[in-house]
Amino acid sequence: MKSEELRKQEFATMAEDIKNIQDGDVTNEESGMTSLTWGTFGCSRGLSAKGVSRSDHQLNTYDWLADVPGNAESTDLVEVQFKNTRKGYFHNVNGLDLKKGDWVAVEASPGHDIGVVSLTGRLVTQQIKKANLKSADDIKKIYRFASESDMDRYREAKSREQGTMIQSRQISKDLGLDMKIGDVEYQGDGNKAIFYYIADERVDFRQLIKVLADTFHVRIEMKQIGARQEAGRIGGTGPCGRELCCATWMKNFSSVSTNAARFQDISPNPQKLAGMCAKLKCCLNYEVDCYMEASKDLPSKEVILQTKDNDYYFFKQDILAGLVTYSTDKRTPANLETITAKRAHEIIQMNKEGEKPLSLQFNGKAKDVERPKDMLDDSDLTRFDKAKKKKKKKSKSKDGAKGNGGGHANNAQGKGNNGGNADNSKGKGGNADNAQGKGNAGNNAGNAQAKDNAK
Repeated sequence: MKSEELRKQEFATMAEDIKNIQDGDVTNEESGMTSLTWGTFGCSRGLSAKGVSRSDHQLNTYDWLADVPGNAESTDLVEVQFKNTRKGYFHNVNGLDLKKGDWVAVEASPGHDIGVVSLTGRLVTQQIKKANLKSADDIKKIYRFASESDMDRYREAKSREQGTMIQSRQISKDLGLDMKIGDVEYQGDGNKAIFYYIADERVDFRQLIKVLADTFHVRIEMKQIGARQEAGRIGGTGPCGRELCCATWMKNFSSVSTNAARFQDISPNPQKLAGMCAKLKCCLNYEVDCYMEASKDLPSKEVILQTKDNDYYFFKQDILAGLVTYSTDKRTPANLETITAKRAHEIIQMNKEGEKPLSLQFNGKAKDVERPKDMLDDSDLTRFDKAKKKKKKKSKSKDGAKGNGGGHANNAQGKGNNGGNADNSKGKGGNADNAQGKGNAGNNAGNAQAKDNAK
């Protein structure tokens, strides 16, 4: 109970410190507030603790130098992210105290653009090398923090993107252009729109640009992308259950061939090898070098292993484990034997010298033939039969004879014309004490005895 009250007091104190900082009464250092505390309370500045944890944008970079003293001051270069996977690099010429997650207004042509700071410090220089910028002139400058009016114009421009994309697709269709407009991105000030399109062949879209400019009254920029870039911009989840690599960290796309699947013994099924972009999965290239290195130690698939009892043909292999499985039949799996690559090379060398081992096993001994087991050896064939219940036979008394004129006594049953029953007996005649009779003799009183041997 005390710990719960103490926790509430700590949160109340931190909330009061945040209010004082926002009012300008104290600074972060005076209050002892950290970026982690700010992130806990949902402050607008900083999407994560010191820019280290996962951002809510694509192609996020883990800033593992964020806690190093002097990291932010080591360079004035800043990485700014725009819609989806588009990023730009800018100079912080005004010396703004920028942190990961800050919205800023940056230089553009024409006007200005609005983006979010995705990385600061030394790692930006490494990212610029990956981006392959052609000249230093491509690096523009940051103007200021985005104001409320900037954000209003930014939101208004973003709200027109979906309608513009649908309308531009119809325009390109009317012009008979063999292309697909995959995405539209408006600049932060709304003065320019970038149209991302996919086309298999060269497209003359000069007429399209004129029509789009007259329709939307903005400056038009056409940018061609591939199927993989489109998947990265849209995002999604791959068959492995994780986010797409092209949407999280991959920027440069290398060619992928079916040889990568062949080296890894992956089934050449187009549906399984294709990714969300309908192209071969980029992850096929991740481990292909490791498989190619490991496959050098395995014997050739064409070699036949000869033993004294049989010839063995290659059936399958486990490349990383270094195991090879052989079969006595060339086409079907029969008498499968799994041995190591080292043992396979030993047998190949023995065959070259004219020797044949007893078996493929390491000890060279003949393999014990496994006899088939009869699963019903210890079972009873009648185990599923239902046991027949024996019916109890009713015992007949000597006095239980059937007659036409007599009667039964003491739990006997008889039939007669003149007889009677006594003591729980039934007959044709007179009755006495729970007895019933049918005949010409009439009814007898209780505790009466019937005449024996009456006819």
